[in-house]
Order: sequence, then structure tokens, then C-alpha cells
Amino acid sequence: MKTMSCKQLGGACDKEFHATTFEEIAEMSKQHGMEMFQKQDEAHLKAMSEMQQLMKQPEAMKTWFENRKKEFEALPDQ
Repeated sequence: MKTMSCKQLGGACDKEFHATTFEEIAEMSKQHGMEMFQKQDEAHLKAMSEMQQLMKQPEAMKTWFENRKKEFEALPDQ
């Protein structure tokens, strides 16, 4: 089991996600993002806007995603 925060995954807060795979933690982050969008949380909306800009550049998005996955894989198991 590994832990990453919302901020580490491109978000805006210190909420922690715990999972055994990067795909699981990415899905948890996505669900959290949707909740914050529904609440219209200003800090998260700003972070989402920044991610949307990154998504317009497929290579940059791919690099960002790969770097987060490497960061996850380098974390110690808890």
C-alpha cells in the first residue's frame, strides 16, 4: 500500500489516497476531483483548469502522467 496526496496528483489539497497500484490511486484522485468540482471548490477548480491546459498538449500530459507513476512506484510500501 502506498500513499499520495491530492497535491502530488495535480490537485489542491493535502487529502491522502492509499492504494496498491497507481491506477487505483489515480481513480481515487479522479473521484475526489469530481466531488470538489460538484462543490465548486475554488482551489480545486484552479488545479483542474491547469490540468486541462496540460491535456491540450498530449506529449506534456504523457510526461506528467509517467512522472507521477514513477513517483508512486518509488514510494515505500506502508
